[in-house]
Amino acid sequence: MAHLVETMAYANETPWHGLGKKLAAKQSIEVWAEQAGMDWQIKESPVRFMTESAGSLGAIMSFPEQKVLYRSDTEAALSVVSNRYQVVQPREILEFYRDLTEISGFELETAGVLKEGKKIWALAKTNQSATLKGDDTIKGYLLLATACDGTLATTAQFTSVRVVCNNTLAVALANGTGAVKVPHSTSFNPEAVKKQLGISVSGWDSFIYRMKTLSERKVKSHEAMNYFLRVFTDQATTASGLTNERAMKRVQALYEGHGKGAELASSKATAFGLLNSVTEYVDHERRARSTDHRLESAWFGPGATLKQKALEQALLMVA
Repeated sequence: MAHLVETMAYANETPWHGLGKKLAAKQSIEVWAEQAGMDWQIKESPVRFMTESAGSLGAIMSFPEQKVLYRSDTEAALSVVSNRYQVVQPREILEFYRDLTEISGFELETAGVLKEGKKIWALAKTNQSATLKGDDTIKGYLLLATACDGTLATTAQFTSVRVVCNNTLAVALANGTGAVKVPHSTSFNPEAVKKQLGISVSGWDSFIYRMKTLSERKVKSHEAMNYFLRVFTDQATTASGLTNERAMKRVQALYEGHGKGAELASSKATAFGLLNSVTEYVDHERRARSTDHRLESAWFGPGATLKQKALEQALLMVA
């Protein structure tokens, strides 16, 4: 079976997806670059093609409006992009965290390469955490990722991890968005991104306040069913909406006691429990070709979209 994760390293606990090479804690950026398979560069080359003339090879022509991106180590092609495309190097993703880890108390926990180099990311633990009732701990992380195949702008976002089950959920920023995105038509300025993120406690405190509010909102059985219907019904599919019944039944079972941490006081019969049943399903159980396909979906794809929808629907219950 094809895998998306090409190389990856992690420190501290084994990640929820179980992938990667284990490192000792608090390694240097240089060690992370080597062990996570990020010690190469994205190179550029003009697009050229060969014409044919009466059955024989003709001239070599160029197409100046586009360029090929390829890896410096393997020379494998990554993508064909516009000449205006601004490359973000693997090392730049790691260097983003240098002052954060050396000065601000952050600690790199995972970094790696997806899709043969087409997508690159690093994830660091911040110094922020909180505990809800029932000793339910949530820790703060900062994710930075980029892609060179047109599927992702360079994206920085705060992410929470619920320790009991390793569920992940994007933390909304003060401006109401979940991330800072730098399109590849502009250059990546790490200091500007950090300023826009507002690396401070304010966004985290707001997020935790909402999680505590959800954990105190008791939910009746008919409310839970209505919540799952709203989350798993796609109104865009048909006029009446098409419901993913298989997924909904599994998430309902997770909520009703089969999920990790489902019996904690913060989650049992609460809106926070509803939300975590969806995030656990997306991160750990949603049907996928492989674990790393599920990882990509949970962070960057349909899984991330579903978790955001689940959060929005949960917050409506405490509005």
